[in-house]
Amino acid sequence: MNLLALDTSTEWMSIAVQRRGVATPWQASASGGAHSSTHLIPEIGRLMALAELRFDELDAIVFGAGPGSFTGLRTACSVAQGLAFGAALPVLPVDTLLAVAEEARWQMGQPRTLRVTAMLDARMDELYTANYYFDSDLWIQNRGYRLIKPEDLGWEDEAGVLAGNVFAAYGTRLPMAAGMRVLALPSATAMLRLAPTLLAAGGAVTAAQALPTYIRDKVAQTTLERMAAKAGDAATP
Repeated sequence: MNLLALDTSTEWMSIAVQRRGVATPWQASASGGAHSSTHLIPEIGRLMALAELRFDELDAIVFGAGPGSFTGLRTACSVAQGLAFGAALPVLPVDTLLAVAEEARWQMGQPRTLRVTAMLDARMDELYTANYYFDSDLWIQNRGYRLIKPEDLGWEDEAGVLAGNVFAAYGTRLPMAAGMRVLALPSATAMLRLAPTLLAAGGAVTAAQALPTYIRDKVAQTTLERMAAKAGDAATP
């Protein structure tokens, strides 16, 4: 399939273009955050030119729908919508935690079966997490999205591999049970690998229907809340 995939849900911006009949996609990644809105569209244009594709030749536009950075999710969704409107294309929103699980599977050599607890840093001393099981080329979500403190993750036999971008910030606060830890982000190439199955299952929507997935209703603390948190930290022996 001819596909464009993009993700700005984390501190990294990831873009990939797949052309029918070409085994390796064109891809780019760079620092995201506040820079995503500036560099995303030029990088998309560059990759499309390298792939010698016009937007109206794409089968769909794929984007990381969340959970993730509030601003990043809005950026990716807005760009995907704008490009899809212009070329009359369907849009495929992809679960960013599922993309983390797929990226971890790819790094591990594509095992035929795998359990992954995917995690993304949610800031504000919390993380987003969900649990997935891979078997026979199909991912199944065992446990839905949660927004939790690192120490509240818990550990169960079905947790499997821990994957995500949380280890530098929260690694010592996660369960110390045996289990591999894989540094993984929701890459655009992982989304390209997920796209055919998701499209076949009817996951595509119109540009107008494309929406980010927000897990946290509140994206910032008030000044009083920050002061209370600091006071609590100071009082802790």
